[in-house]
Amino acid sequence: MVRIIFVRHAESLWNPIGRYQGRLDPELSERGHRQAKLIGQALKKYNPSALYASPLKRTYQTAEYISQELNLPIIKNEDIIEIDHGDWSGMLVEEVKEKYPEMFRQWIYEPHTVTFPNGESLKDVFERTKKFLNYVLSKHEGETIIVVSHTVPIRASLTVGLNLDMDKFWAFGCDNASYSILDYDPVRPILYKLNNTYYLGEEFVPALDAL
Repeated sequence: MVRIIFVRHAESLWNPIGRYQGRLDPELSERGHRQAKLIGQALKKYNPSALYASPLKRTYQTAEYISQELNLPIIKNEDIIEIDHGDWSGMLVEEVKEKYPEMFRQWIYEPHTVTFPNGESLKDVFERTKKFLNYVLSKHEGETIIVVSHTVPIRASLTVGLNLDMDKFWAFGCDNASYSILDYDPVRPILYKLNNTYYLGEEFVPALDAL
């Protein structure tokens, strides 16, 4: 078993306005920087041995605060990068609803059927998160690690890690600056904590669970 603490990046400049980010690279907002400062303090009690992060700015900047607090080097990993939203990238939710109404409906109700135009499918993300889970289990068995990632790969990792079908993807809350803990064992996985934001306090609770 490996204990994996999944951290969704703190608020980016695009989260409050509901703009799809995908592989585009906005930085943390001022609010996001304040949120990120609190994350490392909250995770210190778990005594993690390794810190992984997606290479995008919003995840890496979040990981830097954790790294400073826990004195852990950041290991970049492409398998936990956000889904490539393709042609949706940079668009506002309302723009997507207007231009891609049927695909938007599928993404909300049947996400496992969607392949983004000029982007990835959810199956693509499931395959790379499965690869990542197997890698960290082989490398960090018996340890606790932190993984700073994005809403789609975190939800995919929890779905895969708990041996659930892809259509259960939206079953997990994943707010900005939240953390969830999966005790990953392919035979007996346990979701220990989900979508924790209590340590942020009322002022810094995420404004929008999105994108």
